[in-house]
Amino acid sequence: MKKEKLIVLIGPTAVGKTKLSIELAKKYNGEIISGDSMQIYKGMDIGTAKITKKEMDGIPHHLIDIKNPDEPFSAAEFQVLVRAKIAEISSRNKLPMIVGGTGLYIQSAIFDYKFSDAPSDEPFRKQLEEFVKREGNEALFDKLHQVDPDSAERIHPNNTRRVIRALEIYHCTGKTMSDLQNSQLPEVLYETALIGLTMERVRLYDRINQRVNEMVKAGLIDEVELLYSRGLRDCQSIQAIGYKELYDFFDGKVTIEEAVENLKQNSRRYAKRQLTWFRNKLNVEWFDMTDVLDNSQLAKKIAEISAFIEGKLEIKSNTY
Repeated sequence: MKKEKLIVLIGPTAVGKTKLSIELAKKYNGEIISGDSMQIYKGMDIGTAKITKKEMDGIPHHLIDIKNPDEPFSAAEFQVLVRAKIAEISSRNKLPMIVGGTGLYIQSAIFDYKFSDAPSDEPFRKQLEEFVKREGNEALFDKLHQVDPDSAERIHPNNTRRVIRALEIYHCTGKTMSDLQNSQLPEVLYETALIGLTMERVRLYDRINQRVNEMVKAGLIDEVELLYSRGLRDCQSIQAIGYKELYDFFDGKVTIEEAVENLKQNSRRYAKRQLTWFRNKLNVEWFDMTDVLDNSQLAKKIAEISAFIEGKLEIKSNTY
């Protein structure tokens, strides 16, 4: 069976994925699927750097604003939704493109990971359910952090269902959830051009700091205050960078200046983790965006990337 063609564009926050993705979508008659785990949430626009209608420039975008902020979301759910979207877009003779920075989500969608294959132990699961009733969510989360810090970084402490599942996997296999996924050696499901954008570290960090300043000017504080005033606290979405730092301000733990500085620092650290993850987990063709500062330089970079895409997918621009 012939595999569907797919462009995947990844990279750290603030590296320039949005503008480049629009130009590539125009060039290849594409539609964009968000590969960001937080842009799915309604009302969380500024802090997630969600693309605006104007920035979309007529290019259809999918998996944006599909959840309320109090709803959970997982890589397994993302996997199902993205695969359905790829099939739908391809059926209309359009080229699907996944664009984003949430590595595990993207990896789970394009490789044949089977989340349901991990073994289970119902008595052990019930023990943990009783434990959390007695000791609380934080005590359960501490157990996960001790044996599987990678999963603990991705799972909200109050998402007890996912915390228990991660602990159950470790109990049954002696492997972490990430180790189990890596050991599957899954097949790539699509004919994929996997493109990574990178940038010299100092320049990237400057762009991140500038982006945070622009977010604040655009109304980030008001956006977070609205969520805070609705009583949204113990949910996955509020753990996103850009929201948890300002919650500390509204809780009276830090000044607004400290909160903004913490946001910049956490964003820089996240960008570093993203690059490390992509380089370790995915076979990516990297393109340096350090000197792409104006439209003429962007055009040259698009030409470089286009040559890779057309060689990898055996397609021509505007003829897919």
